[in-house]
Formats: sequence, C-alpha cells, structure tokens
Amino acid sequence: MLSDSRPVSAVDRALVVLATLARHGRAMTAAELLHQTQLSQSTLYRQLSSLKRWGFVLEGEGRYAPGPLSLQLALGFDMASHLVQHAQADMQLLAQQSQESVGLIVAVNGQAICLDMIESRQALRCSFEKGRGVPLQKGASAKCLLAHLPPGELNAALDANLGEERPRADLLAELGAIRKAGFVVSNGEVDPGVWGVSVPLLGPGKRALGALTLMAPSMRVHGKHSPLIQMTVVTAARISRSLRTP
Repeated sequence: MLSDSRPVSAVDRALVVLATLARHGRAMTAAELLHQTQLSQSTLYRQLSSLKRWGFVLEGEGRYAPGPLSLQLALGFDMASHLVQHAQADMQLLAQQSQESVGLIVAVNGQAICLDMIESRQALRCSFEKGRGVPLQKGASAKCLLAHLPPGELNAALDANLGEERPRADLLAELGAIRKAGFVVSNGEVDPGVWGVSVPLLGPGKRALGALTLMAPSMRVHGKHSPLIQMTVVTAARISRSLRTP
C-alpha cells in the first residue's frame, strides 16, 4: 500500500504490486489488488501488464499470483500459482504410477522455467530443479512450449535461441508436427541418458499455459515408452480439463 506523500516512481508501484501478492498468500483478483494497493485502475493494469511480460506475475482466470521469475529470485519459494494448484495432485499421481519424475514447465522470456517438480523415489532419477531456467531450444519441454507459443512470441524465442546449425524452416516443420501429435519425446537432447515426454497444458480457449513433462533415465524406460507417453497424455488432459472448468 502506498501511504506517504513523496513522489512515487513506476518501480515503486511495481514493487507495491509484487509485495501485496507476496503477502496475500493466494492468487488475487484485480479488485482485491486495487483495494490493497490503492493504485488507480489504469496504473494497476499497466503494472500488471509489465510484470506479466517479464514473468514476475502469472494470470489465471482473472486472478494474479507471483510468477516464474519470482522463483528464480528465491529457489524453493512455494508459489501460489493457479497452474501449480490445478496440476500438483495429478502430478503426484503420475509420479506414483510411473515411478519417475514429473515437472511443470512454462515459457518465460525465451526460457523454459520449472514451476514445480515431483521427484521419483528411485535412487537413480532425473530432475529439473524448481525455479531453474534453460533456453527454449532443445529437449521435450522446450519443444512442447515452443510449439504452442503464439506466433509473435514464437518468432521472438526463435530469434533469441535458434542456433546457426539448423534452418528455421526445419524447426517450424517439427513444431507443427508436435502440435498435431499432441506431445513430444526427446532422448539425450539436453542431458545425456535422459528420456522425456512433454504434453501441453491447455487452459481456456485452448491456450497453452505450460507443459507437463515426465523424465527418466533412458536405460530404465527401454521398452516402456508407449505406456509412459499414454500416462502423461492422459494426466495432461485431466489437468487441462480442470484448468478450463469455471
């Protein structure tokens, strides 16, 4: 809340919004934020737009919560995210059924960032550290997220991350095939010996809000690819239905 009479900068207003979200402990509506921050409606929406663009705030069904970049400021921070809340129970179930690790990944500013991670209980396991970000370039998660970005965001991500070793037309064709298939599999593209399958999580209007990724040591899943893919596709569909339910 802004309470003194000194000139207030745009940075101050943005920090007020972030601090209010952090203190509240759950996702907030715009009306709640207006009441708590005492900002004007136009100022609040301007700050939210900028914070969302940078990845500091997430929006889901008209509610706002701290975003992926907040996790990068403090790894291990438990974010009151609409997406995490809807996905976590099904992620736990998928990890139990598959005996492998399951991650919730989103695309922010040209990076694939891990919002949440349920680790396998097996001694040898694969993991993606919560809050970690990697370039949107290789691997199942990155390709799944790229395939479902809006055209403008996709072009920006490709400009930032596409290496000289691969023509853009080839990658665009691959991304089109991924959208058609509804999932993508990778083996050793990012880390040697790691197999993964990633499926988009689709919110209202079939807009991709993130990706559900199952990851495992390649040697352990030999001959089990089809059932693991099916488990992940079914789980992602169940989460997506939840995200689209009022």
